[in-house]
Amino acid sequence: MKTKGKPNIIFILTDDQAIWAAGCYGNSEIRTPNIDALASTGVRIENFFCASPVCSPSRATYLTGKINSQHGVHDWIRQDSSGLMPETLLDGEVTYVDTLAAHGWECSLSGKWHLGERELGEHGFSRYYMRQYGGGSYVNPTMSRDGVLEQPEGYATDLITDDALAFIDDCSARDQRFYASVHYTAPHSPWYGHPQDIVDSYDDCNFDSCPQETPHPWMTGSPTEFKGGKEMLKGYFAAVTAMDANVGRIIQRLDELGIRDETLIIFTSDNGFNFGHHGIWGKGNGTYPFNMYEYSVRLPCIFNQPGTIVNGQVLDGLYSSYDMFPTLLGYVDLPVPPGANLPGKDFSKSLVGPELDASKAVVVFDEFGGTRMVRTKDWKYVQRLEGEPNELWDMINDPDERNNLIDDSKHVAQIASLKTVLEDWFDNYAEPHKDGRYLGITGFGQLGRLDRSLEENQRYFAQSWSDPRASDMNRIPPITADQTNQ
Repeated sequence: MKTKGKPNIIFILTDDQAIWAAGCYGNSEIRTPNIDALASTGVRIENFFCASPVCSPSRATYLTGKINSQHGVHDWIRQDSSGLMPETLLDGEVTYVDTLAAHGWECSLSGKWHLGERELGEHGFSRYYMRQYGGGSYVNPTMSRDGVLEQPEGYATDLITDDALAFIDDCSARDQRFYASVHYTAPHSPWYGHPQDIVDSYDDCNFDSCPQETPHPWMTGSPTEFKGGKEMLKGYFAAVTAMDANVGRIIQRLDELGIRDETLIIFTSDNGFNFGHHGIWGKGNGTYPFNMYEYSVRLPCIFNQPGTIVNGQVLDGLYSSYDMFPTLLGYVDLPVPPGANLPGKDFSKSLVGPELDASKAVVVFDEFGGTRMVRTKDWKYVQRLEGEPNELWDMINDPDERNNLIDDSKHVAQIASLKTVLEDWFDNYAEPHKDGRYLGITGFGQLGRLDRSLEENQRYFAQSWSDPRASDMNRIPPITADQTNQ
């Protein structure tokens, strides 16, 4: 390959895969041998957080390096009253894919996008093979190939990998440096339709890693899938294991083509997931008020390139998805586009040698609507809108977040300090007309891009399926099984 020191890049992004759902993060019940191998021969980040615990805003942050209240994607993207998805959500934004494409990488997407479809071509992707709506059945899924709908036969995870491998083969044959986004919908629901032999292999699993606790008082309702009990747990685990096998297919193909050492693989997820933990079956929008529990916001994240990235290192600082933009560009020695008020830090030097970068992240932030979080090594403070409960968690002595200290008089100074840090940070980065605190976000979905006044932008968020206060949005069709909690 004519990489001239610049690697190929494969960015593997899973869907609703919490940090507990991988062997290399301590789960002895779930089988993820290929992901584990990437971790053991690369760099595993112990404390990596999404910028928002729901898929579309998290994905927009990876791409732009900006938070929700900057790029304007605050909720999962849904169809409008006519059944159409937004054409574009990131007009005017510069993504890292734009930068890679401008410097010689050929860029492709295989799998889930769940942002404005038109902008794939406008943001550096020369081709795409995309899940319609962002999710749905794993069997014979509807796909969009460069804007043309297809109904292929097969298992969705396999089809996504097949397309990515065809792109890799083509670029290798042409000696073309490439960037491949491989965005699996696994292990997002539905938790049926997965390879039956893998499902059956979990028959004897106790699922101790997924304690089925008493429902949380903020639960917004239990999707139909959860009524299946153990069968749904088997389906989630099977979705992960089947996806892991496809990660193995990608690694094997790189080896066969002789380009493994010339290819950076990044493995991570869009947001976490609680499968009974804290009595929640879902992520940040699994409750209202939205939650910021660790299993909603903390993700697996692995970097691997043999011969370049440190073998078997674990980074124990605090890192966020908004760090991915500057880190990825820093890794390939490309400049961050000027003029952007980006909150993230470039930690690429820590990937190639811990002695090269003594700095260590000590704080990360998160947001979803009016719910905001600041997380340090020792503490987590969650701030909500007036009238909603706040939280203070001692992450050293209470890492499972069982004892909310917000009303403990001994911690008044700690709360005040964290509150100041949180508010100053958002004051620095949030754009007033895109500020999530004032948009009335309730987790029912977002209809379009924000580029108007604050009052007009509020109309782009569904308040309910039939709430007359939602103006024209009361005509939105009910959420389908293909879209639930995307």
